[in-house]
Amino acid sequence: MDGLTIAEAAATTGWSARMLRYIEDAGLVASRRSSSGYRLYGPEELQRLRTLRELLEKYGLALSDMGFARRLHHDEALRAAVDEWLAASPRRPTHVEPADWLGWEQDKHERLLAAVYANNEEHTA
Repeated sequence: MDGLTIAEAAATTGWSARMLRYIEDAGLVASRRSSSGYRLYGPEELQRLRTLRELLEKYGLALSDMGFARRLHHDEALRAAVDEWLAASPRRPTHVEPADWLGWEQDKHERLLAAVYANNEEHTA
């Protein structure tokens, strides 16, 4: 055999088999497949799993954070949108008086939430 099964990899790495599947689904570590379709973990995959755990622990990250980081790394449009949002400063719309800005934003959020709620109701009915 040229790799460990998912059960063996789980026992070796401390990740559960379920978490190994999740990690693969998130695109963080891909296992090879045997001719019968079973996941096989070689030294490369074991190293990636070890260094993934070290990275999570060192920076206090969750697997979902790494999944997002991977998506941000590969999706140029998403990266640009996030960069733009981070660099932006809040600005009051010119047609809204300074004293009315809080109420205007609150009303806007309430309208958006109502629209989302109505849309969900349409899809569940």
